[in-house]
Amino acid sequence: MSKLNIDQKSIKALFSDNKSDFLIPDYQRPYAWSIIECQTLWEDTFSFAIPENDYQKFNPGDEYFLGPIVTFKNSDNKLEIIDGQQRLTTLMLLLRALYTHYLVAQDAQTVKTREEIAKCIWKTDEFSNPIMEQLKINSLVATDEVKDEFLSILLKGEAPDNMHSNYAVNYRYFQGKIKELINKMPSSFMYFPVRLMNNCILLPIEAESQDTALTIFSTLNNRGLPLSDADIFKAQFYKYYTLKGKKDDFVLRWSKLNTLCEKIFHPISGTPMDELFTKYMYYERAKMRIDSSTTEALRKFYEKDNYILLKNDTTFANLEDLASFWNDVFSQNEDRFSQRVLRALYVLCYAPNSMWGYILSVYYMKNRQSDGSLDEADLFTFLNKITAFTWAYAVTNPGVNSLRTPMYAEMINIIDGNPVEFEKFKFDKASLSTSFGNYEFRNTRPITKSILTWWALSDDAQKLPSLETAFEIEHIYAKNRCDKEKSLSDPKKIESLGNKAILEKRINIRASDYRFIDKKKYYDGYENSYGVSKEGTINHELRSMSAEMMDFIETNIDARREKILERFYKYIENNGLMR
Repeated sequence: MSKLNIDQKSIKALFSDNKSDFLIPDYQRPYAWSIIECQTLWEDTFSFAIPENDYQKFNPGDEYFLGPIVTFKNSDNKLEIIDGQQRLTTLMLLLRALYTHYLVAQDAQTVKTREEIAKCIWKTDEFSNPIMEQLKINSLVATDEVKDEFLSILLKGEAPDNMHSNYAVNYRYFQGKIKELINKMPSSFMYFPVRLMNNCILLPIEAESQDTALTIFSTLNNRGLPLSDADIFKAQFYKYYTLKGKKDDFVLRWSKLNTLCEKIFHPISGTPMDELFTKYMYYERAKMRIDSSTTEALRKFYEKDNYILLKNDTTFANLEDLASFWNDVFSQNEDRFSQRVLRALYVLCYAPNSMWGYILSVYYMKNRQSDGSLDEADLFTFLNKITAFTWAYAVTNPGVNSLRTPMYAEMINIIDGNPVEFEKFKFDKASLSTSFGNYEFRNTRPITKSILTWWALSDDAQKLPSLETAFEIEHIYAKNRCDKEKSLSDPKKIESLGNKAILEKRINIRASDYRFIDKKKYYDGYENSYGVSKEGTINHELRSMSAEMMDFIETNIDARREKILERFYKYIENNGLMR
């Protein structure tokens, strides 16, 4: 078993130790604490040091635990911070802000406290004098472009307004709190830094090796910002590439990959890199022939067999390739995809759930050529197949979990080189018609926008919109009109598919409550009272309706609804999904 050196220490004991020479290594993530975390740290430590705003109520025997710091001593005799860097960095900023304010007074007590703070921030010579050019901490974080601001703040004690990093913002926050404390409670100010250094406790865990430290890093949950799954995976990759002598190359590749993922993925939960690892997980999962509808947590999946998947060159290269593919999907790269494929991909971007992204990732990883290309015809067929199935299944079997069973089975089919057929889950037209006939296509249900987007793009005359364009659901026959005129035999028809279309948000805001004849100019485009041209909608159907119709009434709603549904049923049939 690897040895661990564990001994709780006060901030002063840990930071002022001559052996303490901290390094935030290049594979760490950038400093991310905001004022929110700093406020919590300040309020917690202050209320501990000055109980009930009365410095005399403090018990000198009390201690306040701030959490662990995981390090190991590298070949340069520096303590690489594996876990706890956010907290340690913030404590350094707080101590520097306190030191700056202690420069003014010259009484013996103040001078002594200032000297103790200095020993925490700067290295000292053999006479214990601080060497003001040599800090106790350094940062080499490859992805942190503003780490120099951190070092500058510690050296100079200044964070001018032109500094916008978290380091600068947080430092100025501490400066403000200290000034406030001096003005309101000058007597307490003398005690706060002393008690902060002497009675606030850290648990430094110094590992025997980087391997041990990274293992702790992978499992430890602390009070700081929680480690993302990708942080854990990054540590495993880093360890692997370090052993291969390719550390610097990996750090650069990871930085580029992280930047790309932040550009293309915007998950509701987790990080953009987590999303990439999730998509790739389904490929590896299918290769393992796992078809269970119960999906393991991301970290649980990758940690199997001691993170074996993360200990080879192929996995990281695959992640880079998969990220490049998705970048081309979301940037609508015409060099990579044909127009009809781009149209199909656009529709899928409005899918009612995220499952399409997972099965498409499996398809790509299995069928890609050496240059990353896919057979255009096969890809087009595949995209339409999963669109038709996902859309229909969302109505007949609501809930994303129900989609797992058929999708997971088809992922394995893809790995086996078989065509995607959904053979066991094909639809009966009568049952499908009943499900769609009874379904309430409310705007709050994702499938509503999904099917309206499919409908718009099924028109060959429809131009491919940009994915950056924000669309909302338009009631062609306005809700307000229905309330005022009472002209619908059934008011529920206002929510019929036949009365809905996708419309740019900027136009929908202007056209929302008007009669159809008044909406036409917004659909077509117009010139306002200031002579400024306002562009119309890209929705070809709405522009055609505007050109051909003077009004849109109940019979139009009914007819359009039937047209949408009949074409969708035909779409299901053409994709071989009807039994």
